[in-house]
Amino acid sequence: MKILITGGAGFIGSHVVRHFIHKYPQYNIINLDLLTYAGNLENIKDIEDAPNYTFVKGDIQDIDQMRGLFTKYEIDAVIHLAAESHVDRSISDPFVFIKTNVLGTATLLQVAKEKWQDNMEGKLFYHVSTDEVYGSLEDTGLFYEDTAYDPRSPYSASKASSDHFVRAWHHTYGLPVVLSNCSNNYGANQFPEKLIPLFINNIINEKPLPVYGKGINVRDWLYVEDHASAIDVIFHKGRNGETYNIGGHNEWRNIDLIKLLIKLTDAKLGRPEGSSEKLITYVTDRAGHDLRYAIDASKLKDELGWVPSLQFEEGLGKTIDWYLENKDWLANVISGDYQKYYENQYGSAIG
Repeated sequence: MKILITGGAGFIGSHVVRHFIHKYPQYNIINLDLLTYAGNLENIKDIEDAPNYTFVKGDIQDIDQMRGLFTKYEIDAVIHLAAESHVDRSISDPFVFIKTNVLGTATLLQVAKEKWQDNMEGKLFYHVSTDEVYGSLEDTGLFYEDTAYDPRSPYSASKASSDHFVRAWHHTYGLPVVLSNCSNNYGANQFPEKLIPLFINNIINEKPLPVYGKGINVRDWLYVEDHASAIDVIFHKGRNGETYNIGGHNEWRNIDLIKLLIKLTDAKLGRPEGSSEKLITYVTDRAGHDLRYAIDASKLKDELGWVPSLQFEEGLGKTIDWYLENKDWLANVISGDYQKYYENQYGSAIG
């Protein structure tokens, strides 16, 4: 099987590529990534010489390049992870998200349909999405696979739109598809615009920890290697046309997560536990900030037998260890462009 994995130099994508390379040496994995700011070949340096691995730099919006790629590598399946994914950036520049997440996905769908239409047997387009398409929950309730879409940010609206296009190509053209909607991921190699690596880096460097609003927003956290294993299960066993929610069964208020992160990181740095709480700095809340996300992943468990392997504190400890052991990686990705973004987002006063 020849599998195209898009966005495979990014955070989640690199873990999926590595998982498939090691577990399925009989598969040929073609990793397509444009290598924008969050795409980093350092994330997959350890498998770049694997005999079943090929890297291609390319843009999913370029239909001619995608047609050539599908033809050259005789692609049998797509695992589509390439996306702009940070809510804050989507608020600042929504059209980048529309182009990549909507037009890019539609381009891939069209090329897959063109190349596979004479024989769909054994073909699959797997679209990886987010729980943010469902909107926001109050203090109770869960997101289910049939929860009505109610996106609240340009990011989640772009992902909701791409989900709809995947289903449209399935129903209109018979394209074999599966979709998954996951909760917040954390783990190694995550670009430090996201909460956990941002705060680990700032704790290490004793910089202010910018907390939106009062820190009461709630998220479910999924260890990225568990996400990769769930994608594997859905790819091989998921039913055509179905959607599966992937959750970590770890709901945390942001402020409680931050205090746990401080406690664990301080301990690993040899500081008094909790001493970095003095770095917490409350900043103006994000526009349209969803209060709570919570996933019901029982369909994935009941149908396909998948459950997360780690409890949150264990996964968080492993994540902190990775960043402490890979300070060079952190230094390399925190470029001048990152510093400019950081100051624009949180204010130069806490930079």
